[in-house]
Amino acid sequence: MESLILDEQQLITIRPAAVFAFMHLLTFILASLGFLLLAWRCWPELVWISLSSAVYGLYRFCFLRSVCYTVSPETICIRRGVFFKRTDQVALYRMKDYVLTQPFLLQLFYLMNVKLKSTDPENPIIWLRGIPASDLLDTLRGYVQQARLNNKVYDVDKPLQLFLSK
Repeated sequence: MESLILDEQQLITIRPAAVFAFMHLLTFILASLGFLLLAWRCWPELVWISLSSAVYGLYRFCFLRSVCYTVSPETICIRRGVFFKRTDQVALYRMKDYVLTQPFLLQLFYLMNVKLKSTDPENPIIWLRGIPASDLLDTLRGYVQQARLNNKVYDVDKPLQLFLSK
């Protein structure tokens, strides 16, 4: 996890780990080798399927490595794409819930997946996949609370429950 300080605001830049991208590439490499073996033994035209599987695997590797998450005290910026770039920005005061998952394979490499649920209509769920294990959730929680105070955003569910219980 890289940390940059610009204009006295702390920006956190995170990329999926190379090991995570390689784990996704491994499936396509094994499929490519399987088709190559079948092409050698049975049907030579399967070389094209083997080649296309390898090329798609390399594209997925490059795509996963090109993803960049930038967390600032006000927004999360998600940049992704190899040939066609896309940048999404979500205001932090829209975040509602955080879910941290670490399957066994990610635990071995000290990685984690973070699922962010928001009220943003364009990005209701934001996945931060294969990022290095860190205290990002605590930092995000603090940024979200501060952004809600700055924008005067209050949770509506709690007063409604209090009103209905009387």
